[in-house]
Amino acid sequence: MQISIRELEELTRKAVASYDYRDEEIEIISDCLLFAQLRDNNQGVVKLIDKGIPKDPNAGQIEIVKETPISAQINGNKNHAMLVVGKAVAIVKEKAAKTGFALAGTFNTNTSSGAIGYYASRLAQVGLIGFAFGRSPQRVAVYGSYEPVFGTNPLAVAIPADPDPIILDMSTAATSYFGLVEAVTAGRSIPDDMAYDAEGKPTTDPQKAIAGAIRSFDRSYKGSGLALVAEILAGPLAGAAFCGLGDSRGNWGHLIFAIDPDLLAGREQLKNHVGEIIAKVKSTKKLPGVEEIFIPGERESRLTRERLVSGVIEVEDNLLTELRKVAAKG
Repeated sequence: MQISIRELEELTRKAVASYDYRDEEIEIISDCLLFAQLRDNNQGVVKLIDKGIPKDPNAGQIEIVKETPISAQINGNKNHAMLVVGKAVAIVKEKAAKTGFALAGTFNTNTSSGAIGYYASRLAQVGLIGFAFGRSPQRVAVYGSYEPVFGTNPLAVAIPADPDPIILDMSTAATSYFGLVEAVTAGRSIPDDMAYDAEGKPTTDPQKAIAGAIRSFDRSYKGSGLALVAEILAGPLAGAAFCGLGDSRGNWGHLIFAIDPDLLAGREQLKNHVGEIIAKVKSTKKLPGVEEIFIPGERESRLTRERLVSGVIEVEDNLLTELRKVAAKG
């Protein structure tokens, strides 16, 4: 169903408000959700339906528990991950502006941080190369197994470029959990090589996949290995749980870091050379049926601009119906 972006923004804010967040929290969470929705990323407003994003009654102050001139370890104290990781990005920006490199790890959150590329892109917008990793409760099987052991463990890298940053934003799993929720909501099946049911049999039923395990993004040992690396960086390095050990469902983790190109070749030289790389890649010989070669994030950034110019966006009918129900409570 087609809806105006203005109405979608209003529905999103009202839906977030229905979970008792404060005004400034509503703006931060809504901005992250709409970033994803405008890019056709399944980390958008689908998060507001089903179980939604209720505010944890035990949420306390977001606290820096360990800090150096280039780093910060942040206890989220059960606040929504979008708020905690947003604070991590702000800290990394500030520190990197002084030192050229900075990192922050977050722990003790129990909700999804949304589109991981959102955070990396915020760093690229100020001239930094941004990196973001996340881990969550175990839903993904290691290669050769059907038992869930890793989270969907997304990662993102954003590199300054014109007119938009290069944004590699990917789950190390074949789909995110909310990709399965979207499929359930829309009443559609999933590819037969995406997930296993609880008995280890391939399934096209997203509900059975939720009860079973998702495969790695490339269905091979390489994707499984990348998921392991993300699990370590956003889990034990950040101080969070990992692989079902510890409070895996209540202690999610993230790692954010940034590099200032001026530490090495310099911002302008990097940006110029990145532009040359983009031009070279896009000009390579195309296979039959291929109209254009895309750089990571290019298609999504272009789609966002087109939607903002037109002022309208398509939202799946059932999802929009459920979003309106949640917004009505706000």
